[in-house]
Formats: sequence, C-alpha cells, structure tokens
Amino acid sequence: MPTRRPAATFALAAGLVVIAGGTTGLLLTRHPALAMRPAAVGVAALPAPTGPIVAPPQSTAPKPVAAPVSLTIPLIGVRTQLITLGLTSAGELQVPSSTAVAGWFTGSPRPGAIGSAIIVGHIDSLSGPGVFYRLSELTVGDKVYVKRADGTLAEFRVTSVQTYLKDRFPTEDVYGPVPDAELRLITCGGAFDAATGHYLSNIVVYATEVS
Repeated sequence: MPTRRPAATFALAAGLVVIAGGTTGLLLTRHPALAMRPAAVGVAALPAPTGPIVAPPQSTAPKPVAAPVSLTIPLIGVRTQLITLGLTSAGELQVPSSTAVAGWFTGSPRPGAIGSAIIVGHIDSLSGPGVFYRLSELTVGDKVYVKRADGTLAEFRVTSVQTYLKDRFPTEDVYGPVPDAELRLITCGGAFDAATGHYLSNIVVYATEVS
C-alpha cells in the first residue's frame, strides 16, 4: 500500500471542477497544452479529452447500455457508488466532490458500450486514503465490476496499469476511440512534490469488458 504523503492541497488534472479544500486527488495536465495550471486552494483537475472518445458508428446499432451506478474492485477493496461528472462552464472536466466516491464522465461511453468509458477518483486527502488509494496495486487479469441502473453487471479484465508523468499524459491513448467496450480508471500517483502540493504522475488502469 502506498505511503501517505505530507498534508497539502492538491490539483486533480487541468480541466476539472473545484472540490473540497485539502483534497489531493487526481492531478493531471490539460492537453494539448502541457504546462501545469497554477495551483489554487481546493482546486483539482483532470485532463479533458481533446477529441471524440467513442468508436465510429457501427453498421448494426448495439443494444443501448444502462447508466453505471456502482463500481466494485474486490482485490483492492473498492466498493463505491458512481456519481456523474460532466463539464464545467469553462469546458473542463469535473471531479468528485468527495474522496470517498468515484465518478463516471458522462461525455464518455457508458461502461459496456463501445468506446473508452472514463471513471475517476481521488487517491487521498488530508483526512486519509481516497477511493482509489490502492489503484496502483492492480495487475493484468484482475477483475473490475460495474453495476448498471437496469441491474446488469459489466465485468472487465485489467489489461494494463500505467503511470504517466503529468506533462507526458497520453491523451489519445486514454480518451481515444477503441473498437470494443473498454474502461479507464484514473487517479494520481507517483512521487509527491511537497513544495507544490502535487503528485507528479497519474495512474491509469486500462480494462476490457469480458462479460
């Protein structure tokens, strides 16, 4: 399990909404501009997609997928309701207002639909671990489950776990179109810079539906 970092206020990747003061959560860098946004008290941000994040229309329309309502990752003890996240008035991606829950970005496909479904969560805060505190412990083959509003359960298998420096975040790989139903779980990670109050990297878990 990661070691707790010094207490500080963090930013979640450029492009997300204001959250509760002291949250260290998801610091990503806005793309394509690679410069980090100035830190501000209680502000956190995630990288907003710069292009389409769904696969091209299929010749045969698939059955509509219900909205996600909860996320379970047994191996690391994650069991959380999913809130919905949109864009701010500035066109930036919102983040969860609580470190205890994860959120699904409504601008991405619903988990189980074709494309890259995006779920984000905080790693920690001044009060302790966040919902994705142990996300980096996942390995290839681990299972992730998303329950949907109609009672169905989408099962995903982890295919890759990557850590990226914030100024080298691969926006296209994370948000870009894919031909099948995939999932991206995103949080902060890597070294912690006490001088700036930021984590220096982002952790991205890639998973593909197997249900």
